[in-house]
Amino acid sequence: MRDPYEVLGVPRSANAAAIKSAYRKLAKKHHPDSNKDDPKAADRFSEINSANEIIGDEDKRKQFDRGEIGADGKPRFQGFPGGGGGPRGRAGPGGFENYTFRSGGGAGPGQGTGGFEDILNSMFGGTRGARPGAGGAGQFEFDTGGIGLDLDVNVAMSVSLEESVKGGEKRVRLPTGKELNVKIPAGVVSGQQIRLKGQGETAPGHPPGDLLITITVAPHAFFKIEGADLRIDLPVTLYEAVLGGKVRVPTLGNAVELSVPKNTSSGRTFRLKGKGLPKIGGTGDLFVTIRIMLPDGNDAELEALMEKWRDQHPYNPRSGLG
Repeated sequence: MRDPYEVLGVPRSANAAAIKSAYRKLAKKHHPDSNKDDPKAADRFSEINSANEIIGDEDKRKQFDRGEIGADGKPRFQGFPGGGGGPRGRAGPGGFENYTFRSGGGAGPGQGTGGFEDILNSMFGGTRGARPGAGGAGQFEFDTGGIGLDLDVNVAMSVSLEESVKGGEKRVRLPTGKELNVKIPAGVVSGQQIRLKGQGETAPGHPPGDLLITITVAPHAFFKIEGADLRIDLPVTLYEAVLGGKVRVPTLGNAVELSVPKNTSSGRTFRLKGKGLPKIGGTGDLFVTIRIMLPDGNDAELEALMEKWRDQHPYNPRSGLG
């Protein structure tokens, strides 16, 4: 995986605010819902989310900068302290390294041959993996049997608000290029993970890891999510606000009619009970905030009416502001 700093386009000296700002811009630019004709948008969006999970988290960023975890968030095996020039490592599955230790050549009279071997024996309980060589030399190759491999794979998935409520099925692409159909359970929320057993990485002698899919509910065109409640700004005409009337309001189900009282000011909020998101023990509410919209362009008749109204019925709605 690419360096997360490179993915987000920020220097290693960037502060948290700069990283957050870069992530938001890139996530908005490459969101799959905004790039439906680009088959690679989902991969870029997943890479951006993965990078932010590393350097957008203070603790993980420090671990990455110290070389303790990789760009994929998996631990890097650091070897044993004080090893001098002994161990030689090669990359293994899961971001770990396999190390081969060789003892010194044949020992002369009076020289101890068990020093390094004894250390290994005491650490690993015997000569597991030891292969005797010529002249009494021993080659110690120990596998990761005693070290747990992290073979889980983490990917991000964006779902629409409607999909999060009703559930459904989406296709996800793994870092390997493999694609899977994933069932989205009804009621998922941002940050929730779906685990698919045995769909992660594989390594000889180890059970396959799992696929962990982190859900993000994409921003909606006009609904805002607040817990189990939804909010919407409802445009109304000037005459609807003054004279009142019934106005159609969209919901996640069928649209409903809201009775707007006469002389309703912009910013007034109405609550539609039970029109929000499902929650334990019930359903949230939909809060509708009125926004008065004037007609486009100049309207001489409306301007004349307002001038007459201003002269005959003056009032100051800002009088309380001092």
